[in-house]
Amino acid sequence: MFSKKRGITAAVVAMALTLTACSGGSDSSTTESGNGEINLGVAYETTNYNPTNTSSALAMGTNWHVVEGLYEFNMNDYSTYPALAAGEPTTVSDTELEIALRDGAKFSDGTDVTANDVVASFEAAMAEGNLYATMLDFIDSITAKDDKTVTITLKEPFSLVNQRLAIVKIIPANASEDDLTNMPIGSGPYKYESISDSQIVAVPNENYNGPHPAGATKLTWDVIKDDTARTTAATSGTIDIMEAVPSESVDMLTAAGMTVDEVDGFNLPFLLFNTNKAPFNDAKVRQAFFYAIDTEKLISNNMDGKAKAAKSFLPEAHPNFNEASNVYTYDPEKAKSLLEEAGVSDLSITLLNTDHPWIENLAPQIKNDLEAVGITTNLQSEASASLYSNHLDVDSPEFDVALAPGDPSVFGNDPALLINWWYGDNVWTQKRSFWQESDKEAYDQLQTLIQDATKLEGEEQQQKWNEALDLISEEVPMYPLFHRTMITAYSADKLTDFKSIGTTGLWAVTAQAN
Repeated sequence: MFSKKRGITAAVVAMALTLTACSGGSDSSTTESGNGEINLGVAYETTNYNPTNTSSALAMGTNWHVVEGLYEFNMNDYSTYPALAAGEPTTVSDTELEIALRDGAKFSDGTDVTANDVVASFEAAMAEGNLYATMLDFIDSITAKDDKTVTITLKEPFSLVNQRLAIVKIIPANASEDDLTNMPIGSGPYKYESISDSQIVAVPNENYNGPHPAGATKLTWDVIKDDTARTTAATSGTIDIMEAVPSESVDMLTAAGMTVDEVDGFNLPFLLFNTNKAPFNDAKVRQAFFYAIDTEKLISNNMDGKAKAAKSFLPEAHPNFNEASNVYTYDPEKAKSLLEEAGVSDLSITLLNTDHPWIENLAPQIKNDLEAVGITTNLQSEASASLYSNHLDVDSPEFDVALAPGDPSVFGNDPALLINWWYGDNVWTQKRSFWQESDKEAYDQLQTLIQDATKLEGEEQQQKWNEALDLISEEVPMYPLFHRTMITAYSADKLTDFKSIGTTGLWAVTAQAN
């Protein structure tokens, strides 16, 4: 088991932001790296790199290059491939799988990766209170059959096994909490050299023998939250890859010789309601907010058209998208009517919002739209850490409504995972929206639909997803306004095989420095 210094508690998950198989593992033992360095400019920050519990966009993105799961995602299309696993799972029965580890797999400190490391990593991720636990609750147990093989027993048949196994990153069983949080080691193509508040540096892992050897002599992530500063770093050549390109900077970056990719993704701004507090315990009132907001105007004026209004909880580009029964087009009269039906008048609220620049820019118009239907709105902007720790994750929260960004698609894109992130049995429904207790009947109905879907495949499965999406669109304890187009810029003359992705973070696992 992991060192006693490590304790998985609900506290580590309080801040949340916020998957066909391809070829198997390689027999190659090469550790050759590319001819140069790759410099990446990232838009988020964090102090927690612990692979067993982080939900940070930055840590998730850097960890992709350093720690491996049994299976990993090709993040540009969510296909999976065997990473630490030697190949696909061996099916013993509908509820029992065996997975062998890659021959010769070692951590970057030179120690062998064993089945005990795999078991300990899964147990940590599945611990009570861990945000990952609900993503892995289909697993009944995981045990070491021998030093290089694990046996996974499922609670019942589950059709999304490889995708979910990719969530768990394998780290040494004797790693301490401090080591994992500050600078974890793994068996991936790179290893961390240094981590500070402003910069993360990784170099090739000389012990790596997997399918994607390091393609650069060094990866350096510069933390540049300010959009203008990040754009300047890109146009000046200081960074080779830029995350979260503001739409207004596209022409400038193109003129500077960079390639700019636009990928439709899941990333979204959401409204979160305190359903333990009247009148937000009434779904009609919650629906009124979405009809009151002119989302297309937000997209046009604040996102330069680089987003799509939500027609469902899932974005239109998602393979399981289906238009929901409630689509919230701008209709202030409908909003007024719903408020009247709910017996609500003279409503005054405080709208909390995070200080991410693109979120702050949305707030003024949202305030104006809400006030146009009679909802007096006071804006209060705070850093994410402050908003969650001081207003949401407290005993007896008194907040009204919160506006914040989120994107759990860093963990995968199967609908059950995405839905359960905000509507499952976790901190979101227990302590933030309180939907689990304010409307237990609807909550239980959604859980049944999701559980049924994960046992099915094809059209039968899709029908269950559709029913779940309809229910969410009617209840809206938390719901997206739109889904963003993720814009990434990179220097094509300096990089080969870099692929832009539709979620937060930068995926340079396959990239080669020229």
